[in-house]
Amino acid sequence: MAKPSVMLILEGTYPYNGGGVSTWAHHLCNRVDNINFKLYSINASFEDKPRYELSKNISEVIQVPLWTPDEPYDYISYGEEYYKTVAKKEFTTDKVVGEKFVPLFQDLLEFIYSDDREIKELDDIFYKLWLYFEDYDYKETIRNSQVWITYRDTLAKFIIGERNPDASLIDITIGLRWIYRFLIPLAIVNIPKVDVTHLTLSGFPVIPALIANYRYGSKIMLTEHGVFIRERLLAISNSEYPYFLKSLLIRFSEGIARLAYYKADVIISVTTFNQKWERWYGANPAKFKIIYNGIDPNVFKPGPKPAHLINIPTVVAVARVFELKDILTMIRSCAVVKETIPNVQFLVYGDDQAVPEYTKECLELIQELKLLENFKFMGPRSDPQNIFLEGDLSILTSISEGFPYTVIESMGCGIPVVSTDVGGVKEALDESCGFTCKPKDAEGIGAAVTKLLLDRDLRKSMGINAREKVLQNFTLNTFVNEYEEAYNDLMKDKKAKSKMAKVEDFS
Repeated sequence: MAKPSVMLILEGTYPYNGGGVSTWAHHLCNRVDNINFKLYSINASFEDKPRYELSKNISEVIQVPLWTPDEPYDYISYGEEYYKTVAKKEFTTDKVVGEKFVPLFQDLLEFIYSDDREIKELDDIFYKLWLYFEDYDYKETIRNSQVWITYRDTLAKFIIGERNPDASLIDITIGLRWIYRFLIPLAIVNIPKVDVTHLTLSGFPVIPALIANYRYGSKIMLTEHGVFIRERLLAISNSEYPYFLKSLLIRFSEGIARLAYYKADVIISVTTFNQKWERWYGANPAKFKIIYNGIDPNVFKPGPKPAHLINIPTVVAVARVFELKDILTMIRSCAVVKETIPNVQFLVYGDDQAVPEYTKECLELIQELKLLENFKFMGPRSDPQNIFLEGDLSILTSISEGFPYTVIESMGCGIPVVSTDVGGVKEALDESCGFTCKPKDAEGIGAAVTKLLLDRDLRKSMGINAREKVLQNFTLNTFVNEYEEAYNDLMKDKKAKSKMAKVEDFS
């Protein structure tokens, strides 16, 4: 009997990039043996090879690069016969674009800029867009002059003028380029037939899930790690984009998030924190389920501190160096600790070239605060279970998280944690296992680190408690069992509805 099939849809993560979501996906695909996984990986650019060794449970990887100079299908074959590709281009005439696509595109823009439309209408728009791109070429359509005119005139009606006097031609042009990129998955209509599509965020990757749902009736599961719309709002607010582009991104992102919640059959969160955001954007609480991330306690386990660090007060972090991890606050907290413990070492393991301009800002702050001997970027490593053992404690200074693996991995190793109180951190880390502090509070974080470094007995008791809490609540076996159950429930629901439909057709 064939295994049920699941298309796991990811953006910028597994299997080509690291991070918490990639760790989660790797566990899922390796440990859930009763599923045939297919990966739909959306990336900024074309990736040559996976970063991870793929499980035998993965039968196919579909890669969609969004921001390459050429189109995704110029790099990758998506299985559509050549004659169909050519025919689509030939059939995409001015008349077709004007009569069939332009009204849909106008309706999409009007939905984005309207405040009183039902989400079912956006679902209908995407259904019609999918039908259109089944027959016609994406690039030939979007670059048609009628599309630009419709975009320009619709924006003029809604936002240009007194409400937004600073919208420039270049801003408006960039906006259409963004829309072009966001919607590229509509061009990849030849996707595999699966029982379930499994989204890893409530953003634009919902598009391939919609296509599978429209074409095959595939059920949609959504696992919310960090809340897409919350992190998008944070990023946009902190950006230097002009008002017009910020508004476009926010409105489009909010509409897509609402659509993802509306279409999902089950909404799994890695923390209860996510659920209040999901409610705000219209998610039905009846769809909610919590499945915490889990680790292998036989891998993340207590061990000796390396000899070269035994007499050095050491704080470790496993974090990609970019804005959401707020490494600048971590650096400032190091300066606070140094006032009391001059030989303290902060060792940060992770990709420090992901956002070079942010790393440069961090290095400049390290030099300014005279921390060259105290705060060090160690680069990426693939053995976090050994990294945590280097520290007397670990640290996380993020301004946004879901349910971070680094916290429970450190706890599993018996290493107490000082973390910002974001996302679901407090659902793992209580006062018996470490300290939580306000985001961006370098003084408070530094004080908590100092207290732990100076109190060996407190570190020891917190480490024991942390390990026990992981064993009771956050093991990989529990994680796997709960996802197997969630998939099985969706399959049963799909079969029941299919049987009911057959009965209705017969009657």
